[in-house]
Amino acid sequence: TPNGAAAAAAAFEAPALVMEPSFDDVPEVVGWMSSMVDRGGRASQESHRLFLARRTALEMLRDRGYSVPESELARTLPEFRAWWAPEPEIERLTFSTFLASDHSDKVKILFCGPEPVRIATIQKIYDQIEGENFSRLILILQGKIMPRAKESVKEKFTFKVDIFQVNELLVNISTHALKPKHEVLTAEEKARLLKKYNVQDSQYISFIYYNYIAKQEFLRWKHI
Repeated sequence: TPNGAAAAAAAFEAPALVMEPSFDDVPEVVGWMSSMVDRGGRASQESHRLFLARRTALEMLRDRGYSVPESELARTLPEFRAWWAPEPEIERLTFSTFLASDHSDKVKILFCGPEPVRIATIQKIYDQIEGENFSRLILILQGKIMPRAKESVKEKFTFKVDIFQVNELLVNISTHALKPKHEVLTAEEKARLLKKYNVQDSQYISFIYYNYIAKQEFLRWKHI
């Protein structure tokens, strides 16, 4: 009947559409995302990436006990662009410093251009810093590093060389509220741990070269 059809239609009425909350409703998220978006041209975007990567690298050094001037850490993006724009040479991003507790422990940050890093690039870097007695070198790459060049790094340098891609340093993840605190075990703590689980030193998997946090914490081979 018509009345029965109307009642059935009313009973089958589609449920109201419930909108899920979006990130746009959270001012803190909107502000963070906006700060990471550069709506300028290619040069503007490139300078933003270099600014973020260099700042994260400097914060990384400061957190590891190296001496980093507050003026470098406090530099804003507009200030960086004003300094960078007149002479955008990649060599200007270089930074050298020393461990605050031991001035003989010196480290150098070097940026590489967007072209692939080859053996000739590594040789040039080696020739550039040879004799400067660095304890650590941090290479920040914009392009990929060729397998032979990576092997060349191991062959030429007698000290630790950390390799980061620019994209790995756009955000300092170590300052995130959800990141747990990482602490390297002492030799005694490590020995107790291995004994507890009946594991040999050579049996556990080392992930230093593949884990961003491990690299940022300056962990060495077989650290736990």
